[in-house]
Amino acid sequence: MQFDTRAIHDGQEPDPSTGAVTVPIYQTSTYVQEEVGKLKDGYDYSRTANPTRRALERCMASLEGGSHGFAFASGMAATTTVMHLVDPGDTVVSVNDVYGGTYRLFSKVYEPKGVRFRYVSADDFAGDVGPLLEGARLVWLESPTNPLLNVIDIRAAADAAHAAGALLVVDNTFASPYLQRPLELGADIVVHSATKYLGGHSDLVSGIAVTSDDGLAERLGFLQNSLGAIAGPFDSWLVLRGLKTLPVRMRQHCENARAVAGFLGGHPSVERVLFPGIPTHPGHEIATQQMRDYGGMISFLVDTPEHAVRLVARTRVWSLAESLGGVESLIETPAQMTHASTADAPFATPPNLVRLSVGIESADDLVDDLDQALA
Repeated sequence: MQFDTRAIHDGQEPDPSTGAVTVPIYQTSTYVQEEVGKLKDGYDYSRTANPTRRALERCMASLEGGSHGFAFASGMAATTTVMHLVDPGDTVVSVNDVYGGTYRLFSKVYEPKGVRFRYVSADDFAGDVGPLLEGARLVWLESPTNPLLNVIDIRAAADAAHAAGALLVVDNTFASPYLQRPLELGADIVVHSATKYLGGHSDLVSGIAVTSDDGLAERLGFLQNSLGAIAGPFDSWLVLRGLKTLPVRMRQHCENARAVAGFLGGHPSVERVLFPGIPTHPGHEIATQQMRDYGGMISFLVDTPEHAVRLVARTRVWSLAESLGGVESLIETPAQMTHASTADAPFATPPNLVRLSVGIESADDLVDDLDQALA
């Protein structure tokens, strides 16, 4: 079946007891056992398994082209669980243009516990990155990256990681599985903040991890149950609801982003537009090869940090807020907001950078609002 059909049906069979076409919200903590040790469909306690969460996990595994899905309480909970695959003394190589919360977790939580981190630029991944991955246990990528929209050749990165004996994990939040499927390009694990495009309506917080490796799946399942940072049944249901319209929404996000990027590229107050859909973007060719379309995220640079702060305060349709991937358009300055934790890093986010999450409103209204805010 095609992606659009699987998003609506995979893991979401009609309820066997009532025929309900929508997966019920199994708001329960425990399950009656037929006798000691004899479980009904394998359910004993909802931290271990829940039918609503299991439906989401099966659907996401299908959409990512994987075999095993795991749903968590947040994107950071998914990241934290995956990071339990490494031990103190192990080395993790991460792209340096990474979500601020991920960098905070790496630098403030895991590094003090003895995990070693090496940060590599997107340009380095475009060259002979092999020597930079030597000794790594895990390689962490985003593509496109947050917030500079760098694009990394995932297949080449997977080959280099595996040659170094490392696992490749790709945060696919910006693209969603509709636009890009890293497992099919050689990644070992893909993670998402399901809060973003998967849910799509800014009304939930959740996270996802998917793999095709049975051994990794067994370990992730153990960690999910042991650490307990699971997605609850209601949030799982909300993500399932969002997945049903993911293809439709992503097509509109992408169409609107092209219109907004085109406008920004011709505006005299904009110094540079960062969007993989622009042919002059250094990652445009790779993005064209490994993505269905270029996504709904755009960043751009204005002349000064003060201009950026004034600009984001003047929009009317674009809401000044953190997060991304919802139906409504959001605007922010990453250096002061989502990526403030990188302020002391050698790869701090430029203070004159503005990040846009392009929603699905009228593209004309979005452009007009930016025009008046930039004036």
